Amino acid sequence: MSEVRVVLPVHLRNLARVDREVTVALPIAGIATQGAVLDALEAAYPMLRGTLRDHATRKRRPLVRFFACGQDLSHEPPDAPLPAAVAGGDEPYVVIGAMAGG
Repeated sequence: MSEVRVVLPVHLRNLARVDREVTVALPIAGIATQGAVLDALEAAYPMLRGTLRDHATRKRRPLVRFFACGQDLSHEPPDAPLPAAVAGGDEPYVVIGAMAGG
């Protein structure tokens, strides 16, 4: 089983009642993808369901961004493999609540 480190923004940390970083376990045979990480995160912290992805479409919420290894992965397909450093637990998968306004 591989473990992925996930950094959450403060409002989601408060909702899940966790520290800045959590670790989620992926299935043994699973490839570390954004979808797998988000599935594991929502399974471990059910109160986060619907906050990162739409319940029905499972698409990323508009004001949520995903980063890893200095790359914006927000528009990558959910089944694209994550960088090896994230899959190996060396680097975190980072969730950021984007800001809007004017």
